[in-house]
Amino acid sequence: MNKQDLIATVAEAGTLPRVKAAEIVDAIFEAIETALKDRQEVRLAGFGTFTRSSRKAGVGRNPRTGAQIAIPASNSVRFKPGKSLRDAVN
Repeated sequence: MNKQDLIATVAEAGTLPRVKAAEIVDAIFEAIETALKDRQEVRLAGFGTFTRSSRKAGVGRNPRTGAQIAIPASNSVRFKPGKSLRDAVN
């Protein structure tokens, strides 16, 4: 399922026009993104939890040449599924 499929599903479930459903989906994504930028955790009961994690800078090696490469620090998003979602998938 891609974003357009999600918008179509929301439009059908809520009997909304696709344009309004697209605004709702975009608003949800924006709210999650903003919370993660502000280092907040996003918990959606029954669905899961989005958290922001930080990776330290390090040194790696190019496997072809063996040269050392500096790997910069970065942030990533982690998702832990909730019990309801895990049960639905299994």
